[in-house]
Amino acid sequence: MMKGMIIKNMSFKVGQTLTIIGVAKPDATDFAVNIGPNEKDITLHINPRFNAYEDENVVVCNSFERGKWCEEVREGTFPFQQGQEFKITIEFTPAEFVVTLSDGYKIHFTNRLGAEKYSVISFDGKSRIQSVEIK
Repeated sequence: MMKGMIIKNMSFKVGQTLTIIGVAKPDATDFAVNIGPNEKDITLHINPRFNAYEDENVVVCNSFERGKWCEEVREGTFPFQQGQEFKITIEFTPAEFVVTLSDGYKIHFTNRLGAEKYSVISFDGKSRIQSVEIK
């Protein structure tokens, strides 16, 4: 499932905040940030789509469980630009992830797998990740 850069054996727990800074490549069609308990399941998939999967300038969030995608959540803001830096901040509460995008827009996404700790984060698509920080 995950094919880009993978960080394993990390500890992202309830009460912590994950900050990701990167640059979408100039020719990016989309990219994704995935958080999960292992390399197969994803509890939070954030997928900014410039022009991919018949979508244009939309952020899609989802989960991947037991080999299949769950219900997509589509957001109404798109602060990403090809070739430009972005910042995604993810606050992990007991019930949900509060994702703050570069423009300050907040996405509330339910912790569908229900764990209090996740150990894998991966990045797919056309972006260059500059920093990953957990506090």
